[in-house]
Amino acid sequence: MKKEEVPQDKSNLASANIREMVYAVDKDGNYTTSLSSGWDPKTIALDNAIKVIEERISIAKEKVLKGETSPIEYYMELHKMDIPVLASYVGLWQWRVKRHFKPTVFKKLKEKTLQKYADVFEISLSELKQIDA
Repeated sequence: MKKEEVPQDKSNLASANIREMVYAVDKDGNYTTSLSSGWDPKTIALDNAIKVIEERISIAKEKVLKGETSPIEYYMELHKMDIPVLASYVGLWQWRVKRHFKPTVFKKLKEKTLQKYADVFEISLSELKQIDA
């Protein structure tokens, strides 16, 4: 795309005064960089992805409040992680992290294990143990 054709559509980035660097062709036919404030298709895709993430967080919170899962799953979703990523951060096997989602297992976890999760999520132990409605 030519440098003067670089999209400047309104996006979430533009509202935060953030611009994205893209490659374009200048008037001499050489590749150069240009700043873009947004591009409608990309904005739509990002907005849809954010909606999916927010829905997953909401579902996880409801499950915690209903006693169907532990707060670990909620905080994992809130921090945009999945089980493999969380397991690597806390230094546990994936099956153990998934097992810690069970409320009965979560209640029996040692403080040391809970502290690992709290450190990863950058919250206190009390915040980890109790989610407000």
